[in-house]
Amino acid sequence: MLNKEAMELENEENENFNDNPLSALQSIQGFLTKEEELTFMQILFSSSATIRMGNFGLSRKEVEKLLGVNGDAAFFSFLKRVNQAVSRYFKVIYDERKNQVVALMRVPAKQARNVLNQESLAILMFIFYHQEVLRNEYTLFSQLINSFGHESLQVTRKIQANLDPLKKIGAIENYGTNSDEEAYQLTTIGAHLFSNSFLRRYAEFSQSNQLHMEDVLRFFKRYNMNGGVPDDTLEG
Repeated sequence: MLNKEAMELENEENENFNDNPLSALQSIQGFLTKEEELTFMQILFSSSATIRMGNFGLSRKEVEKLLGVNGDAAFFSFLKRVNQAVSRYFKVIYDERKNQVVALMRVPAKQARNVLNQESLAILMFIFYHQEVLRNEYTLFSQLINSFGHESLQVTRKIQANLDPLKKIGAIENYGTNSDEEAYQLTTIGAHLFSNSFLRRYAEFSQSNQLHMEDVLRFFKRYNMNGGVPDDTLEG
């Protein structure tokens, strides 16, 4: 069974769409060849944290070997057609920095609480905003302390404890700097963890005002992901 730790958080209102996610696989043969279908299943299997011990997904070289192809055109064509087939419940992403292909399962935020509590989610949103919107390369531990409380042993331990689940699901990783202070960088998984509709609801709640999706995407710099405006099939 696919582990939910590799996931994309979806708007609570769309929870009813995710009661049978594997049903999306029934029509995949109309989009993919047999080799491509088996490759996708391997990506799903390897994207489980319990299987790969935090080393999510398959390398690009492994994917191309399974497909029997080589080169950007065939590789990205495969990713595009996979996402067209399963985008209602899954998202396959390519982490260029790590050279890894990872499958995320789209789950409602309510279900994701089994993996991330409110504190971890708040820290992740802060890091996401700090790096994706403000364009900082990394986030220092002291910046988390300043944003979530004053420096004390209790606060320090609490933040460290809530960073651990984010590392476990592959959303953030330690980043080496010239300083002795710990720093964290958002991974490609972390950058894709929030769906467009989740970000829209989050922004509307914080602004107490309804917003156009285009404004939300522009604010969160989503136009630059995957070469254009992402298609959010669960957006109502």
